Amino acid sequence: MDIGRIEALALRASLAAPPARVERVHAIAGMGLDGDVHADPLSPRQLLLAGTDAYDAFALPPHTLRENLLVDLDTSRLASGTVLQVGENVLLRLMFQCEACGHLDARRAGLSARIGTRRGMLARVLRGGDIRPGDRIRSAGPPLPAWSDDWRERLVHVLDTLPPRSVITYKRLAQLAGVASSYCRAFPGIIARLGPFYAGRAVPTQSDIALPRWDGRELFEQAPCDAFSVTRQTRRLETLGEWQSVPASDSPPLPGASRTAARIPD
Repeated sequence: MDIGRIEALALRASLAAPPARVERVHAIAGMGLDGDVHADPLSPRQLLLAGTDAYDAFALPPHTLRENLLVDLDTSRLASGTVLQVGENVLLRLMFQCEACGHLDARRAGLSARIGTRRGMLARVLRGGDIRPGDRIRSAGPPLPAWSDDWRERLVHVLDTLPPRSVITYKRLAQLAGVASSYCRAFPGIIARLGPFYAGRAVPTQSDIALPRWDGRELFEQAPCDAFSVTRQTRRLETLGEWQSVPASDSPPLPGASRTAARIPD
């Protein structure tokens, strides 16, 4: 059943470049959108869907939300793990809601607080193909494992997926969890609060530890929905103490970094 359609498309050639409207994008399975800065096989943030309702509700200029796919539906109602078919061929796996970051406040004071979860939904490409304005969007097949909107729970999920007798660098951990590399400075304290089970699983890039370094390529493989246990993540996170009081959309209190600077880049 159709749930919406594509209204407009945009690509960004670099992080410094503004979104550029295009009449067609080519989605590459496991990678993202051809020619877009966020195309990355190891990222849960390959592309962003934003709803026309958010633009209408806040009277936003085009491309304020920096979306790739502008859709005529309320993205805040989309569930992580949902598989969407776009047009005839493309399949997208919905990952988690995009954080309302400081970039929005630069466009309009206070917008990040007001827009909340209507910033948009991040997704990965499961099956490639071309997408054009007017393409229909429909639900496709059973859902895949859900990912949390809380970056701390995603961090634990990545660590739980780490193969035995291997380690992951802080930089790769940030990439796989979908957070900015500036968060790496907070990782040692967070992991220490998770308990001894997680000790030594993540290391600095320059570490000389002799264990293999996991690149995370298995993390996004399709699996039954019960493979990702939110309950398990929550039990681990209960050991974090004061970290539980930090809103999921906020960055940890990184020494010497402003709150805006530590947010995830758009």
